[in-house]
Amino acid sequence: MNWEEKNVLVTGGNGFLGSRLIEMLKSFNPKSLFSPSSNEFDLRSQENCKHVTKNIDIVFHLAAHVGGIGLNKEKPGELFYDNILMGTYLLDEARKNNVEKFVTLGTMCSYPRDTSQPIKEEYLWDGYPEHVTASYGLAKKMQIVQSLAYKEQYDFDSITVFVTNLYGPFDNFNTNSGHVIPSIISKISNAKKLGHTFVELWGDGTPSRDFLYCDDATKGLILAAEKYDKTEPLNLGSGEETNIENLVKLIMKLMDVNLDIHWNVNMPNGQPRRCVSFEKALQEIGFEPKTSLEEGLKKTIEWFNSSRN
Repeated sequence: MNWEEKNVLVTGGNGFLGSRLIEMLKSFNPKSLFSPSSNEFDLRSQENCKHVTKNIDIVFHLAAHVGGIGLNKEKPGELFYDNILMGTYLLDEARKNNVEKFVTLGTMCSYPRDTSQPIKEEYLWDGYPEHVTASYGLAKKMQIVQSLAYKEQYDFDSITVFVTNLYGPFDNFNTNSGHVIPSIISKISNAKKLGHTFVELWGDGTPSRDFLYCDDATKGLILAAEKYDKTEPLNLGSGEETNIENLVKLIMKLMDVNLDIHWNVNMPNGQPRRCVSFEKALQEIGFEPKTSLEEGLKKTIEWFNSSRN
């Protein structure tokens, strides 16, 4: 793909992954790069989706109303409504405006709660998602159904890329709405500042996750846009399964903190296990993660500490 000839739209460009994607895309010198904020164009409006996709060649749809278990527990209806409207309207208007390629960022929350590990793309339709995050996961899953239907009826080129638990500098470190790693880092930091001998964390520490560093995910999205054109989704992950309790201990080690862990078992664990196979992505687009968990955590913690000084 010759990016210098392409007009590119990135939704969610102010977000964690979106901002990284924009920085990487700039190095390819696209003909134009458009990333409106939600204040400028609310993508829950079909008219706004029509406007932002005019004269666009490539769309990266990363905009989402998303957060950790806390937000999913508090606002499941809002998460479903906002995400399904954005995805449905944007894909439809992109088709009408003759966009060449539409890349949707999916979510691992769309996969069944109880599924074999590591997770392969063909497991997507084998069951119901984890209840706590089902509203968000199913809203995003419907975009895949729409993508399949539009390929069949209109031969529209849209793909879905799943990424596992992302982390890295510039993430949302809010303890209520942030994802696993930034939330844990913030809670440990707060406990240390307050002089506590323990840190309280949600669940019981038994779930496992597959953590992918943000820059690896960004490279994967660009490779997918360049090389992938099949309707079946594509997984991007590290291929490594990390237990939450072990993750907490590694983070405390890297932060040079020694606290007892108090697990709040009255709060949900979320999905019991998550580890993905990126074998298909390796075969199809040559994707392979380069950043180890410990290396990525060091970079993330360094940024977190410097941002608070």
